[in-house]
Amino acid sequence: MDVTIYHNPSCGTSRNTLALIRAAGIEPAVVEYLKNPPTRDQLATMIADAGLTVREAIRQKGTPYAELGLDNPDLTDSQLLDAMIETPILINRPFVVTPLGTRLARPSEVALDILPSSFKGSFFKEDGEQIFDQEGQRIA
Repeated sequence: MDVTIYHNPSCGTSRNTLALIRAAGIEPAVVEYLKNPPTRDQLATMIADAGLTVREAIRQKGTPYAELGLDNPDLTDSQLLDAMIETPILINRPFVVTPLGTRLARPSEVALDILPSSFKGSFFKEDGEQIFDQEGQRIA
């Protein structure tokens, strides 16, 4: 299965999502979006395909969001997209794209909606939270 993750290796949620994809037996294309940001059209498509608004896809914490005045409700989606492309740390992460759909994987388990259920064995997130038991069954 073709899977792409827009990844930030310093983000725990992004690392957990990448590990979850690999635990499904898939080696995804990993795009470190801070080094290689998506194009404006790619970003707009990912946001729309994930069912989000542009504002929902902006990362506020740990970014220059407030300093850039992006909290201004009068800004258009086009202006917000321009800011995200100009300053990629504003792109929330990780976005995961598969033939089954696109998701902003926050929390990381959201990616399960668009991955095949091919888990074999247990899976634990970095914080110790168990997602799959020894038989590969999802824990509620």
